[in-house]
Amino acid sequence: MSLQLLDIDLPPTLAPLLAGYDCRKDSLGQSDSSVFLFDAKDRPPLVLKVEEAGPFDELVDEAERLEWLGKQGMPCPRVVARDVYAQKNWLLMEAVEGIDLASSTLAASEQVVLLAEALRRMHALDVDACPFDHRIGARVAIARLRAEADLVDETDFDDERLGKTADELFVELQARIPQEGEPVVTHGDACLPNIIVRDGRFAGFIDCSRLGVADPYQDLALTCRSIAYNLGEEWVQPFLDLYGIRRADPEKLGFYCLLDEFF
Repeated sequence: MSLQLLDIDLPPTLAPLLAGYDCRKDSLGQSDSSVFLFDAKDRPPLVLKVEEAGPFDELVDEAERLEWLGKQGMPCPRVVARDVYAQKNWLLMEAVEGIDLASSTLAASEQVVLLAEALRRMHALDVDACPFDHRIGARVAIARLRAEADLVDETDFDDERLGKTADELFVELQARIPQEGEPVVTHGDACLPNIIVRDGRFAGFIDCSRLGVADPYQDLALTCRSIAYNLGEEWVQPFLDLYGIRRADPEKLGFYCLLDEFF
């Protein structure tokens, strides 16, 4: 499909980079951004994300984190160009080729191995080299601001919290703040759709706007939740065993899932 049929008013800086590509809108992702996929023969596949510019921009954060992550040697989308145009943020990236883990046909036993491998690689990065602070204090402060700005989608809460308000959840969040463990570099949204695999191997991370230094449970909690949803509860402990945790802290798992409701 052409850009004209999709009615995309591209920034002048991006239009030449996308000439000759076929385009389709991604309807599978859960991002707040509009996502467009570009393919052309003998050229790398590209991804374009577009969001309304505002005080809680995610694409600005994502571009900065992808550029940093790529310099650490971690496979992830390569930033091709970014711009602010028509009150929107635009981020053009070279796609990580492969398929997301949630859409793959790999057996659950293979998926948990790849998940554990991917998170161990992420968590082994140099914390001191990472400029993005996502420890509890920083994230709870942003959660408060998002709730005050009415940006928390109360219809998208996990089942056990449906019917509650963001204000009620924030009171609960403050009451449940745990002691943080040794910090690592975390992905921030380490669910199966954000892990790309190719030929049965880990190929890269996507959707990295929440990457930052935090307790490893920031990732472990969301990964365990995603495993339970996509593969079944019975695969959570095998994943934790492969990662290296015999007994997970249920309070931390619950806290970080609660924190995620605000993002």
